[in-house]
Amino acid sequence: MFNFFKKKDPLLQEGNTFQEETLDIKDIIAPPYIGITQDNIKLGDKIAKSFFIFSYPRYLNTGWLSPAINLNVPMDISFFVHPVDNALILKKLRSKITQVSSELIERQEKGLIRDPALETGYQDIENLRDKIITAQEKMFRFGLYITVYQKTAEAMKETETTLRSIFESRLIYIKPSLFKQREGFISTSPYGLDLLNVHVPMDTEPLSTTFPFISFDLSSNEGILYGINGHNNSLVLFDRFTLENSNMVVFAKSGSGKSYAIKLEILRYLMWGVEVIVIDPENEYEFLANSVGGDFFNISLSSDNHVNPFDLPVPGPDENPEDVLRSNIINLVGLLRIMLGGVSPEEDSILDQALTETYAIRDITPTSDPANWQENIPIMSDFAQILENMTGAESLARRLKKFTQGTFAGFFNQKSNITVNKSFIVFGIRDMEESLKPIALFIVMRYVWNIVRTKVKKRILVVDEAWWLMQSEDGASFLFGLIKRGRKYWLGVTTITQDVEDFMRSSYGKAIITNSSLQLLLKQSPAAMEVLQKTFDLTEQEKGLLLEASVGEGLFFAGKKHVFMSVKASYTEDQIITTAPGEVEKIKEARRRMANV
Repeated sequence: MFNFFKKKDPLLQEGNTFQEETLDIKDIIAPPYIGITQDNIKLGDKIAKSFFIFSYPRYLNTGWLSPAINLNVPMDISFFVHPVDNALILKKLRSKITQVSSELIERQEKGLIRDPALETGYQDIENLRDKIITAQEKMFRFGLYITVYQKTAEAMKETETTLRSIFESRLIYIKPSLFKQREGFISTSPYGLDLLNVHVPMDTEPLSTTFPFISFDLSSNEGILYGINGHNNSLVLFDRFTLENSNMVVFAKSGSGKSYAIKLEILRYLMWGVEVIVIDPENEYEFLANSVGGDFFNISLSSDNHVNPFDLPVPGPDENPEDVLRSNIINLVGLLRIMLGGVSPEEDSILDQALTETYAIRDITPTSDPANWQENIPIMSDFAQILENMTGAESLARRLKKFTQGTFAGFFNQKSNITVNKSFIVFGIRDMEESLKPIALFIVMRYVWNIVRTKVKKRILVVDEAWWLMQSEDGASFLFGLIKRGRKYWLGVTTITQDVEDFMRSSYGKAIITNSSLQLLLKQSPAAMEVLQKTFDLTEQEKGLLLEASVGEGLFFAGKKHVFMSVKASYTEDQIITTAPGEVEKIKEARRRMANV
């Protein structure tokens, strides 16, 4: 029989039985493996590599560090600023200026050609000495160290190349801390230890340009949350009504999250008390309208909701009734051009005369009392009757008949019966025939414009799939006029389209963008990218971001600033604005169950 416990194990002695080693916080946060080589450090499954900057140009521009900070790469950056005693630096400057002055005199005596670098150096030393003596400047020894983290050696090499190109394009030179990676890593860790000791003398002015917190920022003192800044994870807070105009254009491919982003903006502005009107070609906003207690009007040939194209706004106190009536007739001529498939110059003149007479027989003239206009508004059949009795209008009368008689008359030949008294209004035109959608869009927008002109207040008009209206010159012209004049009535127009090329093909496309202070570009298709890059002057990096962006990510422009932004919603907001059919059905079913309880 063998005795395996012949020697006593101290762990089995009394009081030490089953004793375990004590763990502390260092054991928990430490990586499983650390390996130090001449040019990097292995931290578990990651690689860390430290660099230092050793040379700067004569002048440094503010924000020179920004491109490196905004790289989508994890990194630690440390600044070490060591003050230098003024007496010591003045002594060295005096010695240096004596040396440079002697060289200049010697070259002059020998008849050598002037050395611009030497002369510039002399002037710089003189200026610096004067500023230090008068306490305008101080001298420092400045060290800047960077530690970059990557998963593979290939990715690290690519990042190093990128950093070199960023800095060397500004005549700033960077080197890896070879054989001192441990010291570099510690120097960029939050210990406050400068173990690399690679310093460059720098005075106050160039030192101030190294301030790192200058990433692209779009946060104002007030406004709604549009999203999260992809450059620095700050909040993109903005109030569109604080800009020179409140208009916005949105370009995105199908499924990129444009409707989600706009619904989120609508919901947040509604909480601010801003009224919102949406022209919805796919009835995507019906669920939102029902959720927030708004009104949804279905616009189609078989709908009970009617909009009369001949409606007139109530002239404001500072408006001339004659100008209001004339403007309305000009817009109606544009609508009729679309309805009739184009007209000749002679027919255009006849339409203008016929419209004036149509209003006149209803006692709506520049000299009549505007207070009585609303009771006497004509309809399409009144206009058709005038045309039938005019010489040369036979063709126009025949083409107009389908809108006054037959299936189209149910929508186009009716008085308006819509009451707009909610903060959120949606006009859905999904069920309108495809060929009539541009006409219906034009009529609804004219109706909305009349509402806007009646009373000045903060409003947002969302025109989804605006390319429908941009298909005709008159439709595009009306949209542009509304965008340009909306500022006077405190109206912000949001123009949304996924057909960028169709939008830009119109002569008004570029003008609409120019008159929109806000622009949102979400994920794009490669086919549209060239047009967008030229229109918005995008860099290659921004072009790549838009092509590879996830749903809800894109570039947000506000005035002269722009950032890469990610749209974020809370859980409650998401339940209200979601566009996913499956999610919408689940929410509707849950609401039905709650109603039956």
